Amino acid sequence: MTQLPLSRRHPAEPAPDSPSPRPGGIAARALAGAAPAAPETPYLSGLNPEQRAAVETLEGPLLVLAGAGTGKTRVLTTRIAHILATGRAYPSQILAVTFTNKAAREMKDRIGTMVGDLVEGMPWLGTFHAIGVRILRRHHELVGLKSGFTILDTDDQIRLLKQLLTAENIDDKRWPARLLAATIDGWKNRGLSPKDVPAGEGAVFANGKGGTLYAAYQARLKALNAVDFGDLLLEGIRLFRENPDVLAEYHRKFKYLLVDEYQDTNVAQYLWLRLLAQGSKNVCCVGDDDQSIYGWRGAEVDNILRFESDFPGAAVIRLERNYRSTGHILAAASHLIAHNEGRLGKTLFSEGDDGERVTVTGAWDSGEEARAIGDEIEALQRAGHPLSQIAILVRASFQMREFEDRFVTLGLPYRVIGGPRFYERAEIRDALAYLRCVNSGSDDLAFERIVNVPKRGIGDATLKQIHDVARAARVPLQDAVRVLTESEELKPKVRSTLRGLLDMFARWREQSRVLSHTELAEIVLDESGYTEMWQKDRSAEAAGRLENLKELVRSMEPFENLGGFLEHISLVMDVDNGAGEDAVQVMTLHSAKGLEFDTVFLPGWEEGLFPHQRALDDQGKAGLEEERRLAYVGITRARASARIYFASNRRIHGLWNSTLPSRFLDELPDSHVKVEESRGGMGWGGSGYGGSSYGESRFDRAGGSFGSSSYSTPGWQRAQSQREGGFNAGAGNVGAGRGGARGAHGSTHGSTHGSPPLIEGTLVASSTGAPSTFSRGERVFHVKFGYGEITGIDGNKLTVQFDKAGEKRVLETFIEKA
Repeated sequence: MTQLPLSRRHPAEPAPDSPSPRPGGIAARALAGAAPAAPETPYLSGLNPEQRAAVETLEGPLLVLAGAGTGKTRVLTTRIAHILATGRAYPSQILAVTFTNKAAREMKDRIGTMVGDLVEGMPWLGTFHAIGVRILRRHHELVGLKSGFTILDTDDQIRLLKQLLTAENIDDKRWPARLLAATIDGWKNRGLSPKDVPAGEGAVFANGKGGTLYAAYQARLKALNAVDFGDLLLEGIRLFRENPDVLAEYHRKFKYLLVDEYQDTNVAQYLWLRLLAQGSKNVCCVGDDDQSIYGWRGAEVDNILRFESDFPGAAVIRLERNYRSTGHILAAASHLIAHNEGRLGKTLFSEGDDGERVTVTGAWDSGEEARAIGDEIEALQRAGHPLSQIAILVRASFQMREFEDRFVTLGLPYRVIGGPRFYERAEIRDALAYLRCVNSGSDDLAFERIVNVPKRGIGDATLKQIHDVARAARVPLQDAVRVLTESEELKPKVRSTLRGLLDMFARWREQSRVLSHTELAEIVLDESGYTEMWQKDRSAEAAGRLENLKELVRSMEPFENLGGFLEHISLVMDVDNGAGEDAVQVMTLHSAKGLEFDTVFLPGWEEGLFPHQRALDDQGKAGLEEERRLAYVGITRARASARIYFASNRRIHGLWNSTLPSRFLDELPDSHVKVEESRGGMGWGGSGYGGSSYGESRFDRAGGSFGSSSYSTPGWQRAQSQREGGFNAGAGNVGAGRGGARGAHGSTHGSTHGSPPLIEGTLVASSTGAPSTFSRGERVFHVKFGYGEITGIDGNKLTVQFDKAGEKRVLETFIEKA
């Protein structure tokens, strides 16, 4: 190993492991007096006092609490450069881990600008998984692997799990392989091997076979000499625990450990890091507990909250001086996040101007919200504001559709970040293909897309036969199918399936003459089995895909007929996505973390949508605090202007719902917020709730823009009282149980049903005696209790065995088919 050259070290710093004789006494004082003052090291210049302290505190454990826009990356990279430049460690003696390859590349580039080619000698700078696989490659035999082991991607993992389900005679439709993959991934994120999985958790999948399948999966991986991404850390943890000599080797190797985005670490990453950090105590973790927003994928905010107890004697340095946003934006965000209890605490401040206050605007409905934001963006564009510095941050992806349609109408270029545009999503393309086939019997591309979606047993060989007949007869594919179904060339089952598909298209075309195109779309999606396919899919993405299908049907309403809608879609799809040009940025709040824009629009701040009802139902207080952190992240993306919107009415899962302003609005400070006139009429007051009076709301000002009724109780408290008390006045009934305005999670019945009383969490009402529309054994969803299976029926009262809540008796009015 080459020793760091003196020219790359601070003049006063000895080489590693070398004696450092120094003159003492009078000689030392004379030398010090004769020597000129050391010049300021270039990479340290410009650091504020807190940043410099974080860079120069090199001995012992250190937690750097870095608020949004406080120079976190600069501190982390400068700290590494300082370690190298002062000769405290060789490049190969520094372990620096982050979460993404992009972040690792950026870190390496920044360090390189400060210390030059030294950064090329840092083999241990990378993501958790990249470093994890590097360690496993060196010690593969100790964890039962051979050299050159394979890392499975998601598709390979799903294929292997399907094989295991087939071997165990488990119905893949009822217990999808993707659900099992997500379950196993969750266990691995928590550092649980098959023998560590609690018995109760293993019983969740396939009637108690989850743990057994996990063990079989791991055994199969070993037989294939393969690992998945979860194993890269899980096997590393086992390696260190079972081989103390290997762990000791890495303790000697790493003199300094640095971790970026520590608030996003899951349990497995935490355990892996703790084992490595037991050697050198020089571990530095940089993160922000207020920006921990990935709990849904395993991140544990408690990892950063307990840092001081995990590493006794740790120093904590807070970076609170923000270089991104104006004073009003920071004050509003800090006041909001202060309502969280699970945080270490810090307050951002800016030395610049206060700027403009955060604005809050109410709109009559989601369509008016999109129109108002579109108008504001046009005004900004006319004033010379770059579109690329304008972002719309939504809580749920289905919200994007109305903005995309509005931008197409206005001719505003836009770009969807972190995912496809609404009409480019796979489920939307599939649904549109069905509608195109109904509209035109000669749309071959559409027919080919959906002929086997959902799966109907139509394989490549059958498709080739269909194409051959179509080419020979020079007819569309649907006509070719008709010819084949009248012959004996296809197998009976395939022939029957294709005949049934053609019959459905014929029936839908007849219905299109008498039904509205929105009703027809719902029938097509239902009778084709496409909606059911996603209802049975238990993957994390399935719920969002169903939301998008509902939103697609809603998007058809403004058009006179199906043909007009499909023509509109063709024009939308032909519009460039804004790549390479000045364009508005549209993304979810989760995708926005780490980004910044001059102007940020934050639509949809309503109870049930934000905070999201699913987070509240699944995680309670912890879910609420993570949603509040997400709101904090959203506000702090803005440099100069943050503009919050909420709608009084929103169409969710095909039903109009009167919505309540988010509780987060009541947690914003008056002195830093400006309430704007509502757009498109009343806000959310008297029009939604008749003549009810609860006093005066803090948002009932600006000329009555939030409605004529007065409320004193904060919005979220009103929402809670109305949900629990069955408030039912005017057109704005909220809905049942904890669900209320359920937001993107599922349809509420607030538009048509009041809230019956609750006794121990069970809805109590007498049976009407009418026959139920549900059947025994059917999977259903309840806004409070989640998913379950019907075990008994008494008129309109159902007995349901819920997956998490156990057996409950509920009215069928308050459940929906899963």
